[in-house]
Amino acid sequence: MGKHRILLVDDERGTLDAMQRFLKRRFEVTAADNGAAAIDFIQKNDYDLVLTDLRMPGRDGMGVLDAALQKNPQPLCIILSAYGTVESAVNAVKRGAFDFVMKPVNLEQLTLIIDRALATRQLQCENRELRQKLSQDQNNAPVVAQSAQMRSILELIKQVAPSRTTVLLTGESGTGKEVMAKALHDWSNRTGKFVPVHCAALPATLLESELFGHEKGAFTGATEERKGRFELAAGGTLFLDEIGEIDLATQVKLLRVLENRTFERVGGSESITSDARIVAATNRDLESMIARGEFREDLYYRLNVVSIKLPGLRERKEDIPLLVKHFIDSVCRDNNLEPLKITPQAMSVLERYSFPGNIRELRNLVERMVVLARTDTIDVEDIPEQVRNNTTLMPKAIAESPRTTEPEAIKLDLGNNERKLIEQALHTTKGNRTQAAEILGISRRTLLRRLKEYAVNGDPIKENN
Repeated sequence: MGKHRILLVDDERGTLDAMQRFLKRRFEVTAADNGAAAIDFIQKNDYDLVLTDLRMPGRDGMGVLDAALQKNPQPLCIILSAYGTVESAVNAVKRGAFDFVMKPVNLEQLTLIIDRALATRQLQCENRELRQKLSQDQNNAPVVAQSAQMRSILELIKQVAPSRTTVLLTGESGTGKEVMAKALHDWSNRTGKFVPVHCAALPATLLESELFGHEKGAFTGATEERKGRFELAAGGTLFLDEIGEIDLATQVKLLRVLENRTFERVGGSESITSDARIVAATNRDLESMIARGEFREDLYYRLNVVSIKLPGLRERKEDIPLLVKHFIDSVCRDNNLEPLKITPQAMSVLERYSFPGNIRELRNLVERMVVLARTDTIDVEDIPEQVRNNTTLMPKAIAESPRTTEPEAIKLDLGNNERKLIEQALHTTKGNRTQAAEILGISRRTLLRRLKEYAVNGDPIKENN
Protein backbone atom coordinates (compact mmCIF):
# COMPACT_ATOMS: atom_id res chain seq x y z
CA MET A 1 0.00 0.00 0.00
CA GLY A 2 1.36 3.45 -0.97
CA LYS A 3 1.71 6.47 1.27
CA HIS A 4 -1.41 8.24 2.43
CA ARG A 5 -2.10 11.44 0.49
CA ILE A 6 -2.49 14.66 2.50
CA LEU A 7 -3.46 18.13 1.30
CA LEU A 8 -1.92 20.86 3.51
CA VAL A 9 -3.45 24.35 3.32
CA ASP A 10 -2.09 27.51 5.04
CA ASP A 11 -1.58 31.09 3.86
CA GLU A 12 1.45 31.55 6.17
CA ARG A 13 4.33 30.40 3.98
CA GLY A 14 6.73 29.66 6.86
CA THR A 15 4.18 27.48 8.67
CA LEU A 16 3.27 25.74 5.41
CA ASP A 17 6.87 24.87 4.54
CA ALA A 18 7.73 23.66 8.05
CA MET A 19 4.69 21.40 8.30
CA GLN A 20 5.23 20.06 4.79
CA ARG A 21 8.84 19.08 5.57
CA PHE A 22 7.74 17.31 8.75
CA LEU A 23 4.82 15.42 7.22
CA LYS A 24 6.74 14.36 4.08
CA ARG A 25 8.70 11.92 6.23
CA ARG A 26 5.67 9.63 6.29
CA PHE A 27 3.08 10.96 3.85
CA GLU A 28 2.66 12.15 0.29
CA VAL A 29 1.97 15.87 0.87
CA THR A 30 0.52 18.46 -1.49
CA ALA A 31 0.73 22.09 -0.29
CA ALA A 32 -1.62 25.00 -1.11
CA ASP A 33 -1.13 28.57 0.19
CA ASN A 34 -4.74 29.68 -0.27
CA GLY A 35 -8.26 28.27 -0.08
CA ALA A 36 -9.11 28.66 -3.78
CA ALA A 37 -6.07 26.61 -4.84
CA ALA A 38 -6.91 23.97 -2.22
CA ILE A 39 -10.48 23.62 -3.51
CA ASP A 40 -9.14 23.20 -7.05
CA PHE A 41 -6.78 20.46 -5.84
CA ILE A 42 -9.65 18.67 -4.04
CA GLN A 43 -11.87 18.76 -7.11
CA LYS A 44 -9.16 17.34 -9.38
CA ASN A 45 -7.45 14.83 -7.05
CA ASP A 46 -8.20 12.27 -4.33
CA TYR A 47 -6.80 12.76 -0.84
CA ASP A 48 -7.05 10.75 2.35
CA LEU A 49 -6.84 13.81 4.58
CA VAL A 50 -7.06 17.60 4.32
CA LEU A 51 -5.28 19.80 6.90
CA THR A 52 -6.43 23.40 6.51
CA ASP A 53 -6.00 26.70 8.31
CA LEU A 54 -9.30 28.29 9.32
CA ARG A 55 -8.67 31.98 8.66
CA MET A 56 -7.39 32.75 5.16
CA PRO A 57 -8.16 35.58 2.71
CA GLY A 58 -10.70 34.69 0.06
CA ARG A 59 -11.90 31.12 0.53
CA ASP A 60 -11.35 30.22 4.18
CA GLY A 61 -11.00 26.85 5.89
CA MET A 62 -14.75 26.30 6.08
CA GLY A 63 -14.93 26.66 2.29
CA VAL A 64 -12.16 24.07 1.97
CA LEU A 65 -14.06 21.79 4.40
CA ASP A 66 -17.26 22.10 2.34
CA ALA A 67 -15.37 21.15 -0.83
CA ALA A 68 -13.89 18.11 0.95
CA LEU A 69 -17.34 17.01 2.15
CA GLN A 70 -18.71 17.17 -1.40
CA LYS A 71 -15.89 15.02 -2.80
CA ASN A 72 -16.44 11.33 -3.47
CA PRO A 73 -14.47 9.52 -2.09
CA GLN A 74 -14.58 11.96 0.80
CA PRO A 75 -11.32 12.85 2.60
CA LEU A 76 -11.37 13.57 6.32
CA CYS A 77 -10.62 17.15 7.30
CA ILE A 78 -8.74 18.66 10.25
CA ILE A 79 -9.08 22.40 10.91
CA LEU A 80 -6.09 24.41 12.22
CA SER A 81 -6.43 27.87 13.77
CA ALA A 82 -4.58 30.34 16.00
CA TYR A 83 -7.86 32.11 16.77
CA GLY A 84 -9.87 29.13 17.90
CA THR A 85 -12.61 29.16 20.49
CA VAL A 86 -14.75 26.37 21.86
CA GLU A 87 -17.61 27.66 19.71
CA SER A 88 -15.58 27.63 16.48
CA ALA A 89 -14.26 24.15 17.25
CA VAL A 90 -17.78 22.82 17.88
CA ASN A 91 -19.07 24.48 14.70
CA ALA A 92 -16.27 22.97 12.63
CA VAL A 93 -16.93 19.45 13.94
CA LYS A 94 -20.69 19.87 13.48
CA ARG A 95 -20.04 21.00 9.92
CA GLY A 96 -18.19 17.75 9.27
CA ALA A 97 -14.55 18.24 10.32
CA PHE A 98 -12.81 15.28 11.95
CA ASP A 99 -11.03 17.46 14.54
CA PHE A 100 -9.96 21.02 15.41
CA VAL A 101 -6.32 21.80 16.39
CA MET A 102 -5.06 25.03 17.95
CA LYS A 103 -1.95 26.85 16.66
CA PRO A 104 0.94 26.88 17.26
CA VAL A 105 0.75 23.23 16.33
CA ASN A 106 2.51 20.57 18.37
CA LEU A 107 3.73 18.38 15.51
CA GLU A 108 3.98 15.22 17.58
CA GLN A 109 0.44 15.70 18.85
CA LEU A 110 -0.73 16.47 15.31
CA THR A 111 0.82 13.20 14.11
CA LEU A 112 -1.25 11.26 16.64
CA ILE A 113 -4.42 13.02 15.47
CA ILE A 114 -3.54 12.30 11.83
CA ASP A 115 -2.95 8.61 12.60
CA ARG A 116 -6.31 8.43 14.36
CA ALA A 117 -8.03 10.13 11.42
CA LEU A 118 -6.44 7.80 8.86
CA ALA A 119 -7.37 4.74 10.95
CA THR A 120 -10.96 6.03 11.05
CA ARG A 121 -10.98 6.51 7.28
CA GLN A 122 -9.65 2.99 6.74
CA LEU A 123 -12.43 1.62 8.94
CA GLN A 124 -14.99 3.64 6.96
CA CYS A 125 -13.72 2.12 3.71
CA GLU A 126 -13.83 -1.40 5.13
CA ASN A 127 -17.34 -0.90 6.52
CA ARG A 128 -18.56 0.53 3.21
CA GLU A 129 -17.14 -2.43 1.28
CA LEU A 130 -18.72 -4.86 3.76
CA ARG A 131 -22.12 -3.14 3.51
CA GLN A 132 -21.96 -3.26 -0.28
CA LYS A 133 -21.08 -6.96 -0.20
CA LEU A 134 -23.90 -7.70 2.22
CA SER A 135 -26.37 -5.66 0.17
CA GLN A 136 -25.57 -7.82 -2.85
CA ASP A 137 -26.60 -10.89 -0.84
CA GLN A 138 -30.00 -9.53 0.18
CA ASN A 139 -33.08 -11.48 -0.87
CA ASN A 140 -34.77 -8.27 -1.98
CA ALA A 141 -34.49 -6.79 -5.46
CA PRO A 142 -30.90 -6.11 -6.52
CA VAL A 143 -29.81 -2.53 -6.84
CA VAL A 144 -29.32 -2.98 -10.57
CA ALA A 145 -31.65 -2.39 -13.49
CA GLN A 146 -31.65 -2.16 -17.23
CA SER A 147 -34.68 0.10 -17.64
CA ALA A 148 -33.96 3.75 -18.36
CA GLN A 149 -36.20 4.84 -15.47
CA MET A 150 -34.34 2.83 -12.87
CA ARG A 151 -30.89 3.71 -14.23
CA SER A 152 -31.83 7.37 -13.88
CA ILE A 153 -33.05 6.82 -10.31
CA LEU A 154 -29.88 4.95 -9.34
CA GLU A 155 -27.71 7.76 -10.71
CA LEU A 156 -29.70 10.26 -8.63
CA ILE A 157 -29.31 8.08 -5.53
CA LYS A 158 -25.54 7.84 -6.06
CA GLN A 159 -25.37 11.62 -6.42
CA VAL A 160 -27.40 12.30 -3.27
CA ALA A 161 -25.93 9.51 -1.11
CA PRO A 162 -22.73 11.25 0.15
CA SER A 163 -24.71 14.25 1.46
CA ARG A 164 -26.70 14.55 4.70
CA THR A 165 -29.78 15.67 2.80
CA THR A 166 -33.13 14.22 3.86
CA VAL A 167 -34.68 12.06 1.13
CA LEU A 168 -38.36 11.14 0.62
CA LEU A 169 -39.04 7.95 -1.35
CA THR A 170 -42.52 7.63 -2.80
CA GLY A 171 -44.30 5.03 -4.87
CA GLU A 172 -46.75 2.16 -4.60
CA SER A 173 -46.38 -0.56 -2.00
CA GLY A 174 -43.81 -3.18 -2.98
CA THR A 175 -41.75 -1.02 -5.36
CA GLY A 176 -38.53 -1.46 -3.37
CA LYS A 177 -38.38 1.69 -1.28
CA GLU A 178 -36.43 0.02 1.54
CA VAL A 179 -33.96 -1.42 -0.97
CA MET A 180 -33.38 2.08 -2.34
CA ALA A 181 -32.98 3.46 1.19
CA LYS A 182 -30.32 0.81 1.85
CA ALA A 183 -28.60 1.81 -1.38
CA LEU A 184 -28.51 5.44 -0.21
CA HIS A 185 -26.83 4.27 2.99
CA ASP A 186 -24.41 1.87 1.30
CA TRP A 187 -23.26 4.50 -1.20
CA SER A 188 -22.77 7.14 1.50
CA ASN A 189 -19.69 7.69 3.63
CA ARG A 190 -21.58 7.09 6.85
CA THR A 191 -20.04 4.57 9.27
CA GLY A 192 -23.08 3.96 11.48
CA LYS A 193 -25.89 1.45 11.02
CA PHE A 194 -28.87 1.41 8.67
CA VAL A 195 -31.80 1.43 11.11
CA PRO A 196 -35.32 0.90 9.71
CA VAL A 197 -38.54 1.83 11.51
CA HIS A 198 -41.82 0.55 10.05
CA CYS A 199 -44.12 3.27 11.36
CA ALA A 200 -47.37 1.53 10.40
CA ALA A 201 -46.47 -1.54 12.48
CA LEU A 202 -46.37 0.41 15.75
CA PRO A 203 -49.26 2.08 17.58
CA ALA A 204 -48.81 5.78 18.37
CA THR A 205 -48.27 5.01 22.07
CA LEU A 206 -45.19 2.92 21.26
CA LEU A 207 -43.81 4.77 18.23
CA GLU A 208 -42.53 7.74 20.25
CA SER A 209 -40.61 5.45 22.61
CA GLU A 210 -39.31 3.44 19.66
CA LEU A 211 -37.99 6.57 17.93
CA PHE A 212 -36.64 8.53 20.89
CA GLY A 213 -36.10 5.90 23.57
CA HIS A 214 -37.25 6.14 27.20
CA GLU A 215 -35.89 6.49 30.70
CA LYS A 216 -36.38 3.90 33.42
CA GLY A 217 -39.79 4.38 35.04
CA ALA A 218 -41.08 6.67 32.25
CA PHE A 219 -44.24 4.57 32.03
CA THR A 220 -45.64 1.26 33.22
CA GLY A 221 -43.34 -1.49 32.01
CA ALA A 222 -40.32 0.77 31.46
CA THR A 223 -38.09 -1.23 33.80
CA GLU A 224 -34.83 0.01 32.32
CA GLU A 225 -33.38 2.79 30.20
CA ARG A 226 -33.69 2.16 26.47
CA LYS A 227 -32.11 3.92 23.52
CA GLY A 228 -34.38 4.87 20.63
CA ARG A 229 -33.81 4.39 16.93
CA PHE A 230 -32.41 7.92 16.54
CA GLU A 231 -29.59 7.03 18.94
CA LEU A 232 -29.04 3.58 17.41
CA ALA A 233 -28.68 5.24 13.99
CA ALA A 234 -25.95 7.61 15.19
CA GLY A 235 -23.49 8.18 12.36
CA GLY A 236 -25.74 6.14 10.08
CA THR A 237 -29.14 6.27 8.39
CA LEU A 238 -32.60 6.18 9.98
CA PHE A 239 -35.22 4.85 7.54
CA LEU A 240 -38.78 5.88 8.41
CA ASP A 241 -41.00 3.61 6.34
CA GLU A 242 -44.69 4.45 5.85
CA ILE A 243 -44.16 7.93 7.27
CA GLY A 244 -47.73 8.84 6.30
CA GLU A 245 -49.07 6.58 9.06
CA ILE A 246 -47.69 8.47 12.07
CA ASP A 247 -50.06 10.56 14.21
CA LEU A 248 -49.98 14.36 14.37
CA ALA A 249 -48.49 14.49 17.89
CA THR A 250 -45.50 12.39 16.85
CA GLN A 251 -45.17 14.47 13.67
CA VAL A 252 -44.55 17.57 15.82
CA LYS A 253 -41.75 15.85 17.74
CA LEU A 254 -40.23 14.45 14.56
CA LEU A 255 -40.20 17.92 13.00
CA ARG A 256 -38.25 19.27 15.96
CA VAL A 257 -35.56 16.60 15.55
CA LEU A 258 -35.26 17.32 11.83
CA GLU A 259 -34.91 21.06 12.46
CA ASN A 260 -32.71 21.07 15.56
CA ARG A 261 -31.26 17.54 15.54
CA THR A 262 -32.04 17.27 19.25
CA PHE A 263 -34.62 15.31 21.26
CA GLU A 264 -35.32 13.93 24.72
CA ARG A 265 -36.14 10.37 25.65
CA VAL A 266 -39.64 9.72 26.92
CA GLY A 267 -39.62 10.61 30.59
CA GLY A 268 -36.26 12.36 30.32
CA SER A 269 -35.09 15.98 30.32
CA GLU A 270 -31.56 15.64 28.91
CA SER A 271 -31.23 16.96 25.35
CA ILE A 272 -29.64 14.39 23.03
CA THR A 273 -28.10 15.34 19.68
CA SER A 274 -28.77 13.17 16.63
CA ASP A 275 -26.56 13.07 13.54
CA ALA A 276 -28.59 10.31 11.86
CA ARG A 277 -29.36 10.87 8.19
CA ILE A 278 -33.13 10.63 7.59
CA VAL A 279 -34.67 8.74 4.69
CA ALA A 280 -38.47 8.52 4.71
CA ALA A 281 -40.86 6.54 2.50
CA THR A 282 -44.57 6.41 1.83
CA ASN A 283 -47.08 4.97 -0.61
CA ARG A 284 -49.65 7.62 0.34
CA ASP A 285 -50.35 11.03 -1.21
CA LEU A 286 -48.98 13.32 1.49
CA GLU A 287 -50.18 16.48 -0.24
CA SER A 288 -53.77 15.21 -0.12
CA MET A 289 -53.26 14.29 3.53
CA ILE A 290 -52.06 17.86 4.20
CA ALA A 291 -55.26 19.22 2.60
CA ARG A 292 -57.31 16.97 4.92
CA GLY A 293 -55.34 18.05 7.99
CA GLU A 294 -53.81 14.57 8.46
CA PHE A 295 -50.17 15.50 7.82
CA ARG A 296 -48.20 18.61 8.79
CA GLU A 297 -47.20 20.78 5.86
CA ASP A 298 -43.97 21.96 7.55
CA LEU A 299 -42.91 18.36 8.20
CA TYR A 300 -43.66 17.46 4.58
CA TYR A 301 -41.38 20.19 3.25
CA ARG A 302 -38.65 19.22 5.73
CA LEU A 303 -38.79 15.59 4.57
CA ASN A 304 -39.23 16.41 0.89
CA VAL A 305 -35.81 18.03 0.33
CA VAL A 306 -35.01 15.45 -2.35
CA SER A 307 -37.97 13.41 -3.60
CA ILE A 308 -37.52 10.17 -5.53
CA LYS A 309 -40.58 8.40 -6.94
CA LEU A 310 -40.15 4.71 -7.66
CA PRO A 311 -42.11 3.35 -10.63
CA GLY A 312 -44.44 0.37 -10.42
CA LEU A 313 -43.13 -2.85 -11.91
CA ARG A 314 -45.59 -2.59 -14.81
CA GLU A 315 -43.77 0.64 -15.78
CA ARG A 316 -40.37 -1.07 -15.98
CA LYS A 317 -41.20 -4.45 -17.49
CA GLU A 318 -37.80 -4.77 -19.12
CA ASP A 319 -36.44 -5.34 -15.60
CA ILE A 320 -38.69 -8.36 -14.95
CA PRO A 321 -36.33 -10.99 -16.50
CA LEU A 322 -33.42 -9.61 -14.46
CA LEU A 323 -35.44 -9.70 -11.24
CA VAL A 324 -36.90 -13.16 -11.92
CA LYS A 325 -33.45 -14.67 -12.41
CA HIS A 326 -32.16 -12.94 -9.28
CA PHE A 327 -35.05 -14.24 -7.16
CA ILE A 328 -34.78 -17.77 -8.57
CA ASP A 329 -31.10 -17.88 -7.64
CA SER A 330 -31.66 -16.47 -4.14
CA VAL A 331 -34.59 -18.79 -3.34
CA CYS A 332 -32.65 -21.83 -4.57
CA ARG A 333 -29.67 -20.80 -2.48
CA ASP A 334 -31.76 -20.19 0.64
CA ASN A 335 -33.47 -23.58 0.33
CA ASN A 336 -30.37 -25.57 -0.65
CA LEU A 337 -31.86 -26.39 -4.06
CA GLU A 338 -30.10 -26.94 -7.34
CA PRO A 339 -30.30 -23.90 -9.65
CA LEU A 340 -33.46 -23.77 -11.75
CA LYS A 341 -34.08 -22.41 -15.22
CA ILE A 342 -37.17 -20.71 -16.62
CA THR A 343 -38.50 -21.19 -20.13
CA PRO A 344 -38.90 -18.22 -22.51
CA GLN A 345 -42.65 -18.97 -22.64
CA ALA A 346 -42.97 -18.71 -18.86
CA MET A 347 -40.93 -15.53 -18.79
CA SER A 348 -43.19 -14.07 -21.48
CA VAL A 349 -46.26 -14.76 -19.32
CA LEU A 350 -44.63 -12.96 -16.38
CA GLU A 351 -43.72 -9.98 -18.55
CA ARG A 352 -47.38 -9.61 -19.64
CA TYR A 353 -48.68 -9.68 -16.06
CA SER A 354 -49.51 -6.35 -14.37
CA PHE A 355 -48.02 -7.15 -10.89
CA PRO A 356 -50.22 -4.92 -8.71
CA GLY A 357 -48.05 -5.93 -5.74
CA ASN A 358 -44.93 -4.90 -7.66
CA ILE A 359 -41.53 -6.38 -6.75
CA ARG A 360 -42.79 -7.87 -3.48
CA GLU A 361 -45.46 -9.82 -5.37
CA LEU A 362 -42.89 -10.98 -7.94
CA ARG A 363 -40.57 -12.18 -5.16
CA ASN A 364 -43.35 -14.18 -3.48
CA LEU A 365 -44.52 -15.58 -6.82
CA VAL A 366 -41.03 -16.77 -7.74
CA GLU A 367 -40.55 -18.38 -4.33
CA ARG A 368 -43.80 -20.31 -4.75
CA MET A 369 -42.85 -21.51 -8.24
CA VAL A 370 -39.36 -22.57 -7.16
CA VAL A 371 -40.52 -24.47 -4.08
CA LEU A 372 -43.30 -26.26 -5.98
CA ALA A 373 -41.30 -26.92 -9.17
CA ARG A 374 -41.29 -30.62 -10.15
CA THR A 375 -38.39 -30.41 -12.61
CA ASP A 376 -35.26 -28.32 -13.00
CA THR A 377 -37.12 -25.89 -15.27
CA ILE A 378 -40.00 -23.53 -14.48
CA ASP A 379 -42.56 -23.59 -17.29
CA VAL A 380 -45.93 -21.98 -17.98
CA GLU A 381 -47.87 -24.64 -16.08
CA ASP A 382 -45.86 -23.80 -12.93
CA ILE A 383 -47.28 -20.26 -12.95
CA PRO A 384 -50.49 -19.80 -10.90
CA GLU A 385 -53.64 -19.71 -13.00
CA GLN A 386 -54.62 -16.16 -12.03
CA VAL A 387 -51.29 -14.92 -13.36
CA ARG A 388 -51.52 -16.99 -16.56
CA ASN A 389 -54.98 -15.61 -17.21
CA ASN A 390 -53.85 -12.13 -16.19
CA THR A 391 -57.13 -11.55 -14.32
CA THR A 392 -55.64 -9.90 -11.26
CA LEU A 393 -56.54 -6.39 -10.19
CA MET A 394 -54.74 -3.47 -11.77
CA PRO A 395 -53.79 -0.76 -9.23
CA LYS A 396 -56.31 1.97 -8.53
CA ALA A 397 -54.01 4.58 -10.10
CA ILE A 398 -54.48 2.92 -13.50
CA ALA A 399 -58.23 2.80 -13.07
CA GLU A 400 -58.25 6.56 -12.61
CA SER A 401 -55.76 7.29 -15.41
CA PRO A 402 -56.84 9.69 -18.20
CA ARG A 403 -55.90 6.99 -20.71
CA THR A 404 -58.88 4.89 -19.57
CA THR A 405 -61.70 5.09 -22.11
CA GLU A 406 -64.51 4.29 -19.65
CA PRO A 407 -63.09 5.28 -16.25
CA GLU A 408 -66.21 4.90 -14.11
CA ALA A 409 -67.09 1.44 -15.45
CA ILE A 410 -63.52 0.17 -15.14
CA LYS A 411 -63.09 1.71 -11.71
CA LEU A 412 -66.22 -0.09 -10.51
CA ASP A 413 -64.99 -3.36 -11.98
CA LEU A 414 -61.61 -2.97 -10.32
CA GLY A 415 -63.28 -2.24 -7.00
CA ASN A 416 -65.29 -5.45 -7.24
CA ASN A 417 -62.15 -7.41 -8.10
CA GLU A 418 -60.20 -5.87 -5.24
CA ARG A 419 -63.00 -6.75 -2.83
CA LYS A 420 -62.83 -10.36 -4.03
CA LEU A 421 -59.04 -10.44 -3.58
CA ILE A 422 -59.37 -9.11 -0.03
CA GLU A 423 -62.07 -11.64 0.77
CA GLN A 424 -59.90 -14.43 -0.65
CA ALA A 425 -56.88 -13.29 1.37
CA LEU A 426 -58.92 -13.14 4.58
CA HIS A 427 -60.36 -16.58 3.87
CA THR A 428 -56.87 -17.98 3.26
CA THR A 429 -55.56 -16.56 6.53
CA LYS A 430 -58.71 -17.48 8.46
CA GLY A 431 -59.45 -13.82 9.06
CA ASN A 432 -55.95 -12.74 10.17
CA ARG A 433 -55.72 -9.18 8.86
CA THR A 434 -51.95 -8.85 9.33
CA GLN A 435 -51.25 -11.97 7.26
CA ALA A 436 -53.85 -10.95 4.68
CA ALA A 437 -52.15 -7.57 4.26
CA GLU A 438 -48.81 -9.32 3.66
CA ILE A 439 -50.35 -11.54 0.98
CA LEU A 440 -51.90 -8.51 -0.74
CA GLY A 441 -48.65 -6.51 -0.52
CA ILE A 442 -50.23 -3.63 1.43
CA SER A 443 -49.91 -2.32 4.98
CA ARG A 444 -52.32 -3.44 7.68
CA ARG A 445 -53.69 0.09 7.95
CA THR A 446 -54.34 0.20 4.22
CA LEU A 447 -56.23 -3.08 4.51
CA LEU A 448 -58.35 -1.64 7.31
CA ARG A 449 -59.21 1.35 5.13
CA ARG A 450 -60.16 -1.00 2.30
CA LEU A 451 -62.40 -3.01 4.65
CA LYS A 452 -64.35 0.16 5.42
CA GLU A 453 -64.28 1.37 1.81
CA TYR A 454 -65.79 -1.82 0.38
CA ALA A 455 -68.65 -2.02 2.88
CA VAL A 456 -71.80 -2.70 0.87
CA ASN A 457 -75.27 -1.75 2.24
CA GLY A 458 -73.82 -1.72 5.73
CA ASP A 459 -72.41 -5.22 5.26
CA PRO A 460 -68.62 -4.86 5.39
CA ILE A 461 -66.25 -7.58 4.34
CA LYS A 462 -66.24 -10.08 7.16
CA GLU A 463 -63.04 -10.83 9.00
CA ASN A 464 -62.33 -12.52 12.30
CA ASN A 465 -59.94 -10.08 14.03
